[in-house]
Amino acid sequence: MIEQYKAALVAFIIVIIAGLFIIPMLAKLKFGQMVRNDGPKSHIRKTGTPTMGGIIFIPAIALSVLVLSELTERVIMTVIIMIGFSLIGFFDDYIKIKKKRSLGLKASQKLLFQIILAFILAIYAYYCYPSSGTLKVPWRQYGWDLGLMFIPFTVFVTLGTVNSVNLTDGLDGLVSGIMVIISFFYTLTATKAGLSDMAIISAAVTGACIGFLVYNFHPAKVFMGDTGSLGLGGVLAAISVLTRTHLYLILFGMIFIVETLSVILQVIAFRFTGKRLFKMSPIHHHFELNGWSEKKVVFVFWAFTLVTGFIGFMLVV
Repeated sequence: MIEQYKAALVAFIIVIIAGLFIIPMLAKLKFGQMVRNDGPKSHIRKTGTPTMGGIIFIPAIALSVLVLSELTERVIMTVIIMIGFSLIGFFDDYIKIKKKRSLGLKASQKLLFQIILAFILAIYAYYCYPSSGTLKVPWRQYGWDLGLMFIPFTVFVTLGTVNSVNLTDGLDGLVSGIMVIISFFYTLTATKAGLSDMAIISAAVTGACIGFLVYNFHPAKVFMGDTGSLGLGGVLAAISVLTRTHLYLILFGMIFIVETLSVILQVIAFRFTGKRLFKMSPIHHHFELNGWSEKKVVFVFWAFTLVTGFIGFMLVV
């Protein structure tokens, strides 16, 4: 576990130091957040807060991993996927800032680039990784062989993970704190499975997100933007796929599923009944509009993730 601790510490230190220089630079360049007009009124004051904070912690994760981990194919692929998704987010953020609007890349553009990266990850995992299309099954010694269906299933999991993380990023410290917890459990899971390279990546994510929380916790001095949330979704998906723990991600990342389902159900309910299930979706905004403070919502969602993550880890064989 020593290398994992080192990776977490190095990533943490890089983020803390980089934040001191990059956040003022983002503010000086006026790379400020554009807040949705239809969002909670309490968020209006966040307009202008520096965004694109992912450029602080995504490089920190990559540097920590490349310096401290053995450069296996899995490590290189994970870093490529993380940076690839982060770049999609970067261009999305950049367009939002330059056009001074809350929407960046077209949905079709984002989805196309995401599908390409998801297929790269899925095909690599199937053809260039031992055990082909086999997934680990919670609480079971044997795996579940999907055969060629592993590829579309992995694409689905990757796209779902990346976009649900992005969807959840709506409150100060929410996603960064959730990722601290999930990546910590993945560090333990990969270590237990003897996948030290993946454990080091997970540890680096944990350390980087803790460092980012110093700046991102309420009231946030910087937001991660799509640069950060898509990058974190990408690295989480890659870790899950390359450790064959797609099914464990259901528990580790349960909060992301809840957030995504709240949006889907809201759309379906409104389309067929003309009424909304929630005051606003994703569901974290619903709790805000019901009178919960932003900090309370964040702490409750962190606690929920801690519980589901612990349950998931207890099922690791």
